[in-house]
Amino acid sequence: MAFCSGCGTEVGSDVAFCPKCGKSTSAAAAGTTPVDGTAGIPENVAGLLCYLLWWVSGLVFFLIDKRPSIRFHAMQSMITFGAFFILQVVLGFGGLIGGILGLAFAGLLHLIVWLAAVVCWILCMVSAFQGKRFKLPVIGDLAETYSK
Repeated sequence: MAFCSGCGTEVGSDVAFCPKCGKSTSAAAAGTTPVDGTAGIPENVAGLLCYLLWWVSGLVFFLIDKRPSIRFHAMQSMITFGAFFILQVVLGFGGLIGGILGLAFAGLLHLIVWLAAVVCWILCMVSAFQGKRFKLPVIGDLAETYSK
């Protein structure tokens, strides 16, 4: 025997609506259809989470969430922090190849890039949590294009 998901009244399996509250008892109303994995997460929290683990969390949210705002934040996270990650790797190898002077210069550039990444990270997370669609220069336009 089936039960109404609205009021808990026992209903027959062939009944389309609950006789007590009138709620639909179809399979879709009972929750047997696929549900979005992030349906319970508010948009501002999901936007913040897109940036939390840099490009990795952006990739996860881009793949599982279909809300336009979240896809934008996820794509902006992937592009921004993916670029920062690649730049850090290149600077690391450049310092190893360049000798002592190259290592010092690459270390200074590495620090500057890391500080810029942290500032962008905090700025993007705060604005996403506030519900703003903050677009980084150049990257924001790319993210808007590729998130559709």
